[in-house]
Amino acid sequence: MFTALDLLTANDAPGQHAPSYYAATANWKTSHPPLHGPHSCDVCVVGGGYTGLSAALHLAAHGLNVSLLEANRIGWGASGRNGGQVGSGQRVEQTVLEERHGLAHAKLLWELAEESKALVKHLIATHEIACDYTPGILHADHRKSFVEDSRDHVEHLRLVYGYEHIRFIDGDEIGEHVGSSRYFGGSLDMGAGHLHPLNFALGLGRAAENAGAKLFEETRVTGIEGHDQGQGRITVKTDHGEVRADHLILACNGYLGRLDRRTAAHVMPINNFIVATEPFSEGEAAEIIRNNVAVADSKFVINYFRLSADRRLLFGGGENYGYRFPKDIRSFVRGPMLEIFPQLEDAAIDYGWGGTLAITPKRMPYFARPAANVLTASGYSGHGVAMATLGGQILADAVAGKAGRFDVFEKLDIPAFPGGDRLRFPLLVLAMTWFSLRDRLGI
Repeated sequence: MFTALDLLTANDAPGQHAPSYYAATANWKTSHPPLHGPHSCDVCVVGGGYTGLSAALHLAAHGLNVSLLEANRIGWGASGRNGGQVGSGQRVEQTVLEERHGLAHAKLLWELAEESKALVKHLIATHEIACDYTPGILHADHRKSFVEDSRDHVEHLRLVYGYEHIRFIDGDEIGEHVGSSRYFGGSLDMGAGHLHPLNFALGLGRAAENAGAKLFEETRVTGIEGHDQGQGRITVKTDHGEVRADHLILACNGYLGRLDRRTAAHVMPINNFIVATEPFSEGEAAEIIRNNVAVADSKFVINYFRLSADRRLLFGGGENYGYRFPKDIRSFVRGPMLEIFPQLEDAAIDYGWGGTLAITPKRMPYFARPAANVLTASGYSGHGVAMATLGGQILADAVAGKAGRFDVFEKLDIPAFPGGDRLRFPLLVLAMTWFSLRDRLGI
């Protein structure tokens, strides 16, 4: 009998990175051994994406004995396939967070988001991670009625949060940044940026290993024993061995399956898709995106795009909510791309790939303690490059006894999806289909 996790991973060959532009331009291929037989450690980390790799790196820095288990390859999931945007703030705007949690808590969340960007830049510099980090994200309004909201958003961040790296872009200027007539204004955030996500993940993995963490690839976790007792050692069962640990970190995001039913009820895997065009000349690339910033638009089912280091357009658009990717991803994304850039009708698309991320009902990450010695963080809702990296550091600190930042997220009290981990999927499909329809109808 197939599980949801089996169906999600069936979209790609096991043990190999998806055939994406990122995999084709990876700095190296990983070669960590599978786990065989019994092992013992202080902390077992399940998941080799940003959260797990960052947790392993920072746990090792605390002097703890760490074993990380990855079912496929380091960065195999969303961490090695995403749009590469290192965004400011949380996935939800600050004014919404203020209404939900009060200004004081919203400011703590803003400060943590600023820490997340700083941590990414620090790790890149400290560990010499070659991942093409480039400053700038342009948030583009696809409805004229949204433009004044963008102006208010910029002023709010500058006045209330003292954030000076963002400015408003009006309708006259937006065309100077993006070669599309589809946008009416927005904001330019030069404190944010974009990078090659797989190379960043690979760099985190190498840094974790150099710090002393043991990384095991092609090691699927099949069960967990002892975590429901609330004390004592935990036994993590795998295909060909087991790990006994004092602490367990679940860092699986959209690939959790039912390893922990409580976490699964709070996060939902969805699929997103990206294409990479043929390379353009410098002049052609500048006609698409003038200043090499990344772009994210205001649609609910968001379009996001940027130029690669070799001047390809990397365009993300379209979602689906089943457990299978479209048969022809290039055609699936080509439609949204040509809606924004009709001038690219004759441009060749060299790569098309999909990835599975995780969302929560409130679009904020889910941090929790399923048991006294078990921690989990997931559900970054498309805002995970920086936040998941910080999430790993926060989990490591919590294991080491410093839980202040963990508490800021845990106190958000993210609700479970209606129906828990069994009925969340059909209900989500109904909701997301409605929002997709709103985008198409312009409601």
